[in-house]
Amino acid sequence: MNKINLKLLALAAMLLVAVNVNAQQYNTGIGLRGGLPSGITVKHFFAQKSAVEGILSFGWGGIGITGLYQLHNSIPDVQGLYWYYGGGAHFATANADKHNPFDSSSGDEIFLGADGVLGLEYTFKDAPINISLDILPILNLIESPGIWFNAGLSVRYTFK
Repeated sequence: MNKINLKLLALAAMLLVAVNVNAQQYNTGIGLRGGLPSGITVKHFFAQKSAVEGILSFGWGGIGITGLYQLHNSIPDVQGLYWYYGGGAHFATANADKHNPFDSSSGDEIFLGADGVLGLEYTFKDAPINISLDILPILNLIESPGIWFNAGLSVRYTFK
């Protein structure tokens, strides 16, 4: 984990201690995601169990957009803890000269493919903070076709 991700996690931990509002359930969350892809994450619930998440990622000399549809299910023994699954797609650009781990060629490339998602999400009862950890198996179709496994940790500020 790089220094920026560690600083973001420390900031989130301080917010948990400093903020005292009830945000057990939320409509929209905005925050940061570390891992692959890493960047900015926005999640919005449009039904009790259904949400969409968008991830805007940066790295390897390019930019990426991932869109995911997710179904959330509660874990009855732990209030605020949910597991979720779903799918979506990604579109990204990268420059292989910037140490892109998915391709060994050189020059600019475009990636397009289908994504799955499986994860855990916890929304704090007494703070407007949400944390999720997930894996994203993806099937890349354009440029470097194949199956990849990505994972990430997201910290979001939530709005009712």
